[in-house]
Amino acid sequence: MSLPTDFGPDSGGRVKGLVIVKPIVYGNIARYFGKKREEDGHTHQWTVYVKPYANEDMSAYIKKVHFKLHESYANPNRIVTKPPYELTETGWGEFEIVIKIYFHDPNERPVTLYHILKLFQSPVAEGAPPTVGRALVSESYEEIVFQEPTQLMQLLLNSVKPITNGTWSHDTDFEDKKEKTLEKIISSQTKVRTEISELKEKLGLAKETIAKFKDEIAKLQSHQTVTGV
Repeated sequence: MSLPTDFGPDSGGRVKGLVIVKPIVYGNIARYFGKKREEDGHTHQWTVYVKPYANEDMSAYIKKVHFKLHESYANPNRIVTKPPYELTETGWGEFEIVIKIYFHDPNERPVTLYHILKLFQSPVAEGAPPTVGRALVSESYEEIVFQEPTQLMQLLLNSVKPITNGTWSHDTDFEDKKEKTLEKIISSQTKVRTEISELKEKLGLAKETIAKFKDEIAKLQSHQTVTGV
């Protein structure tokens, strides 16, 4: 990709007050072989990836993506310089993959993401055997926030083009996930408020009880003083 050269070493300086957000999706898809592979004991083929949330070509502003795999892999540091930003491997275990995104503008710091490679069903589905041929998808939504980007970076971010003229979708329905998450948050907030109200009521009753005990103790002490007991 050829970059404009008239911005200077500081890429035209920072654009004060400007914020540009680029939503992305990252994660992995895995498929079970059906049994352990005899030559290496591997059970799954998997692909780890970074892709845009919206229908846009990220290569306009992304220079490369660095995937750091487990040290047991030959050449664990893999670099992808053009879309799709993904790599495919085989294995038998889950581990953390470090994903580092570099931009065409060297004045913009790389962004680092962390993804736990998922090959097996969640604990809820434990006990069920892996499904042959059926893909398991584990992906997350994230936003790259460019706070006061350089003029060059602003130009690159605003120069993205659609990847396809067709529909653009993800395996995960993030809008539905967002709504359900908000519902859970609201439900949790309501529960917490109710519990706080109940605790305040109990605290009030406890204070009243303590006050009554203190009053009774004071009366007994006063009576003992009068009677000389």
